[in-house]
Amino acid sequence: MTPSGTAPVTPGGGLRARIRRMPIVLRLVLAVALAMSVVLSGAAALVYWRVQYALDRQLDEDLAVYQHSLDMAVRTNGQPPVGPAGSTYQVLDVRGRVLQAGVAARGLQLLTAAEFADVAAGRTVRRDQGALLPISPDPLRLEATRVRRPGTTLVAVAALARGHRDEALRELLGQLGLASGLTLLAASYVGYRAARAALGPVERYRHGAATLADGAQGLRLPVPADRDDELTRLGHTLNRMLDHLDASNERERRFIADASHELRTPLTLLRAELDVALHRTRTTEELTATLRAVDTEVHRLIELSNALLDLEQLGSGEQIRRTLVDVVDLVHTATDRHRRAAARESRVLLLDVTSAMVRVDPRWMEPAIANLVDNALRHGHGEVRIQAEATEGRLRLSVTDQGPGFPPTFISHAFDRFARAEASRTGPGSGLGLALVAAVAASHEGTAHAANTEHGAKVTLDIPC
Repeated sequence: MTPSGTAPVTPGGGLRARIRRMPIVLRLVLAVALAMSVVLSGAAALVYWRVQYALDRQLDEDLAVYQHSLDMAVRTNGQPPVGPAGSTYQVLDVRGRVLQAGVAARGLQLLTAAEFADVAAGRTVRRDQGALLPISPDPLRLEATRVRRPGTTLVAVAALARGHRDEALRELLGQLGLASGLTLLAASYVGYRAARAALGPVERYRHGAATLADGAQGLRLPVPADRDDELTRLGHTLNRMLDHLDASNERERRFIADASHELRTPLTLLRAELDVALHRTRTTEELTATLRAVDTEVHRLIELSNALLDLEQLGSGEQIRRTLVDVVDLVHTATDRHRRAAARESRVLLLDVTSAMVRVDPRWMEPAIANLVDNALRHGHGEVRIQAEATEGRLRLSVTDQGPGFPPTFISHAFDRFARAEASRTGPGSGLGLALVAAVAASHEGTAHAANTEHGAKVTLDIPC
């Protein structure tokens, strides 16, 4: 631990941290460069080894032939053989004195004392003299053997010039280095361009997201329609996410606008009633009338708030929990609460319902049916007929009254929020009943339809069950 109590930062950790902070493009180029360096190094080493092996094999074969000829000449006391170009020799006695030598070997010590002792003991010594790099003036490959001649023992050293072989290998190293360097540069450039091309859409998506974060509305990412790769699918996913965000924002704006618009009137009326009541001393009858008016507006506020919250809950994509219920039980439960109100107005609720098990969410279906009945009782006349049947996997439920029906210009907007016919704008209701019915139908993947019949208005729900 360091004196401050923190662990020291190791060089490796610092390097990794710096690499992680690099842009992805540079990291990809660095990875490509490192991978290509390994591949090129391996390929260059293989080529160099194969060429060196071929040159050494040829040089060794020539040296072996020359050494054999030299041994024969020394053994028979004959003339030293004429070897390949650049060849030379030495013949030494057992004390290491040079008895004979080629022109190029005169004055040279080809064997060390240890090597001479090994050869004198009967072992063959083969080695190179001079280095490939740095360049040596007279590089040789030599082979020394012990030769017995009647009456004496000699050491014969055959040597071949290694200059052409070393020059060829140095040239090969230069060519491999140049080729590898150019290939590495080309691969890095191609990797850079490929990374930029591959990550270009990501940068465009990032720019689009930044624009959205700055408050842009209705933004969509430019996703090509003729591709189906990973980045294209990412773009489509992000666009769907943006659609959901826009829809959510629109629902939020609409909810706030609707709530502020519709709550303003009852709240204003409440304030007016209270101001009038407090302006001067009121009689008990006047205070009772004021409280009744306030109670009416409070009920209207509660009804409006509940309707808005229900619509928002359905519009937010809440999952419908379908359960098996009997259509008869569903309709009876939804209409029972309205029978007393219908009886007070001498109205009749007629149920024409066929018993069948359907898979719906009664938590939402019951208030939807109740809203249809309430709407018929408020704005219609005469009897209210509720018909329901489930056939071919669909529930078709309709509520018909005997009133004046929908105004022709209103039918296309009947399910809009706060849509109210001119004749009913001053009457009770918030204009959200049919909007809730349409939302319930849509949440069940069904439809709601409004129409006029010969006797009055008719609203139909068609829901898969």
